[in-house]
Parts: sequence; C-alpha cells; structure tokens
Amino acid sequence: MNELLPRLPFAAWIDEGIDWLVSTFGTVFDGVSGFLAGIVEGSVEWLNMVPSILLAVLFSLLAWFLSTRRIAIFTLIGLLFIDYLGYWYPMLQMLALVLTSVFFALVIGIPIGIWGSQKAAVRNVVNPILDLMQTMPAFVYLLPAIFFFNIGVVPGVVASVIFSMPPTIRLTMLGIEQVPKDLIEATEAYGSTTWQRLSKVQIPLAKPTIMAGVNQSIMLSLSMVVIASMVGAPGLGEEVYRAVTQLKTGVGFETGLSIVIVAIILDRITQHAGKKKRGGLTE
Repeated sequence: MNELLPRLPFAAWIDEGIDWLVSTFGTVFDGVSGFLAGIVEGSVEWLNMVPSILLAVLFSLLAWFLSTRRIAIFTLIGLLFIDYLGYWYPMLQMLALVLTSVFFALVIGIPIGIWGSQKAAVRNVVNPILDLMQTMPAFVYLLPAIFFFNIGVVPGVVASVIFSMPPTIRLTMLGIEQVPKDLIEATEAYGSTTWQRLSKVQIPLAKPTIMAGVNQSIMLSLSMVVIASMVGAPGLGEEVYRAVTQLKTGVGFETGLSIVIVAIILDRITQHAGKKKRGGLTE
C-alpha cells in the first residue's frame, strides 16, 4: 500500500505556507507583537503599582459585588496566601496574560457567535472550524505562534486567544438560538429590526448561556497560559515549568496550588457575574 500511494507532503505544505506568511507579513506580525506585549507588560506594571494587600482587598470587593460573600472571603484569603508564598508578581503576570487573552477572545468570539446565530451559512462554516480548534492538541497552537511572534509573552497570548475562543462562539450561538420562537415572532410582529430584536430580547435572554461560554474561555485560557510557559510566557506557569525541570516538588506544589486558587476565584466570579442578587449575598 505504501509503495502504491506516495506519502502526502501535507507537513511540507504547512511549513511553506508559514514561511510565506512570515516573509510577506513580517512587519504586521511585529506590530501585533509589540502591541500585545505592551498591553500585557503595561497591565502587569499597573497592577504591581498597587500594594498587594490593597489589591487583594479590591479583588475581594469585586468578588463580593459580582458573586457572593463566601467567594469574596475566599478571594481575600487566597490572594493573601499567594502573596505570603512569594508568588504575587508571577500571579500578576499570569493574570494579565489571562485577562488579555480572554478580552480578545470575547471581542472576536461574541460577534462571530451572534453572526452565526443569525445566518445559517455562517454557522455551517464556523462549526467545522470550531470542531478543529477544540480537538487540536493545545501544544500544536504554540508552534505557529512561535514562528509568527518569536518566544516570549506574545505567543502565549495568541495561542490562548485561539484556544479559548470556541466556547464563547458556540455558547453565544446556542444561547441566542434557544430563545423561544414565540418571542421572536412577537418582536417581528411589532416591526422590530434585527438589531432591536438582538439587543432587547435575544442577547438579554441568552446572557446566562453566554456567560457560561465566558467562564469556559477563562478556564481554557488559564490552562493554555500555563502551557505557554514552555515558550517563554511569564507567570506561575513559568514557575511550575522551572520546578518540573529542576525536580523541586515543594515549589511545584506551591505554584500549582497558587494556580488552583486563581482558577477557583475566576471560575466562581464569572459563574455569578450578571446574576442579580436578591435577599443578600448568599449562595
């Protein structure tokens, strides 16, 4: 069989395509790299200007406002614990990477999800691409990111954006499609435009599902940021990678626990975000 059918040079085609993109759009990639690096580094420096205790209090107040009293207390204790372990600055670096990645994933993903919910042709094109993005191993995303943006913080951001975007697109489409048809027919009967129907009926009713997509995007971005430490992305992931390569079990456990704390905080806050609190802040 191998003698009759020659091997398809698919890998060579991919390599040639990447080389062509790098040589043709190198200046564009350099500009994007500088832009993203400036956002992440500026965010880290801005957060680091605030005393750690004060910033932990501010994050706990935000958690109280968006979620519950219990999550706010956990946020305060968890962040102070990370600070006392000595991983405050790496935690800020990881947080800046995650927030930057999620911001761009939402800015790109939510409009695509809305568009796909309104156009069947767009949905038919987007769904296979999302299947590919969600089944592709996470490490594969790092390879083209390195070629386009070199080693450092930017490949981590780009890979995290691509890796974390599919849940936002899928759940945005799903939430809008699940809006009852009778409500859609009622808005059409009153002469509402497409934008009025989306902004006044479909998106508000789909908000819980969309927020679930945001939550999943944050968790996937967090996992990819940790993996991206292999290509030079800073943060707690870098500390974990260093601990693994140097066989420092205690340091690896400390940094791993710090990542878990940050993940729980982000997960619980986004789970409750957008929900109106009634009768006090209780779960």
